[in-house]
Amino acid sequence: MGDTTPNPIHQDPGLDRPVVLPPRRGLIRRLLRWGGFACVLAIALVFGGFLRFADSVTTLKPPAEPKADAIVVLTGGYQRIDQAVELLQKGAGKRLLISGVHPTTTPRQIRRMTQGSADLFSCCVDIGHDAIDTIGNAEEASNWIHANGYRSVIVVTNNYHMPRSLAELSYVDPDIEFIPYPVVNSDLKTRNWFTDPNAMRVMLAEYVKVLLAGARNITGFGRHTGLRSASVSAAD
Repeated sequence: MGDTTPNPIHQDPGLDRPVVLPPRRGLIRRLLRWGGFACVLAIALVFGGFLRFADSVTTLKPPAEPKADAIVVLTGGYQRIDQAVELLQKGAGKRLLISGVHPTTTPRQIRRMTQGSADLFSCCVDIGHDAIDTIGNAEEASNWIHANGYRSVIVVTNNYHMPRSLAELSYVDPDIEFIPYPVVNSDLKTRNWFTDPNAMRVMLAEYVKVLLAGARNITGFGRHTGLRSASVSAAD
């Protein structure tokens, strides 16, 4: 037998090459991963913000002896107006604006519902029919404040509505001192308000409105007039 030279086994060079994912697929994975982190962080911030909002609202208390140039109450229930009229009677302010009253509601009807004296309403109570929402309340109040030259104003509204009301008022009139006088909702004072579906719904809805108002006031996007008179003028 002659000498035979074994044929060397040549390994396919392609097998030594590392598997490399296409650049696009790697980029998409990174974007999805960081997008997931961003979503988790955003949810945590929103949830933490809601807890902080709920805590601030449920612990709001009216000042013991408030004093200012005038009083503004934002309509939404006669309990608010009752509180505002009582403050006026006690001399907490010189004059009262009831903002956002329906056009068909007369001062006489409001006086009867609040059992306020005719003399008090004649001398010191103004009825605002122009506002259609919280932005309108702020604009209507601002016009009234400047017309009378006031520098400090007590704001009367429900406790859950107070943060958004103050935000809108401060946006329109940053130089005026607004003193919150919250009307405390008994449903939100209870220790386990979060187990009440109605209370939870109110709190969540108001928190979303606060976030939207904050974004609108920062960016100016979606800002609208909340006055009936301006809406009518625009339509004409």
